[in-house]
Amino acid sequence: MLTLHYAPDNASLIVRLALEESGLPYRTALVDRRESAQHSAAYLALNPAGLIPALQTPDGAIFETGAILLWLAERAPMALAPAPTNPARGDFLKWLFFTANTAHADLRRMFYPGQYVPEDAIAAHQRIMAARMMQHFTLLDAACAGAPGLFAPPSVLAPYVCTLMRWSVLYPRGQERWFQLARYPALTALATALENRPAAQRAAVAEGLGPRPFTAPVYACPPEGSAT
Repeated sequence: MLTLHYAPDNASLIVRLALEESGLPYRTALVDRRESAQHSAAYLALNPAGLIPALQTPDGAIFETGAILLWLAERAPMALAPAPTNPARGDFLKWLFFTANTAHADLRRMFYPGQYVPEDAIAAHQRIMAARMMQHFTLLDAACAGAPGLFAPPSVLAPYVCTLMRWSVLYPRGQERWFQLARYPALTALATALENRPAAQRAAVAEGLGPRPFTAPVYACPPEGSAT
């Protein structure tokens, strides 16, 4: 049995969405951010970086969202990614790592600007990062339009990209809004397709995300835990 250590509407949501599609049995264990449980000794034994998520597997604990998704894709009975011998495998890997290492990392810099720049530079930093994120989504939109099957659910690319879009609307609170889903027609279609799937609907209920978590996102109202 797999165990997903999660907090609502955190990066663990991406993994939960993939797990719901995977056909693999799993359970969840709340990491309560209100108590900074991600920094507890027990959790750091799973993920020494103190970040969410971690996935406990028969092979040991795995952290880093992209690594977890790739591990799942290689083991799930459902086809979450092109097989290693599939000619599309290279394209899948490049967009998975672009999403994980570039887009996700840059969006995190917007969520926690104080970790990266002095206070008097935060406003400029946010403008620069917003421009970068719009470039990233433009690239992803073009890639999705050019190879829709590569991104379409149950591909793990779908929950990863769509969750980043969700967060771009909602977080950080109080920030001037820069993300407009309508600018990205291929990603809009992807988000619509994803949120209409039973797997995504189950995840949305479990984390209190509302009926349209990707095309009309609202702040999470989870039955347990806190998103922040």
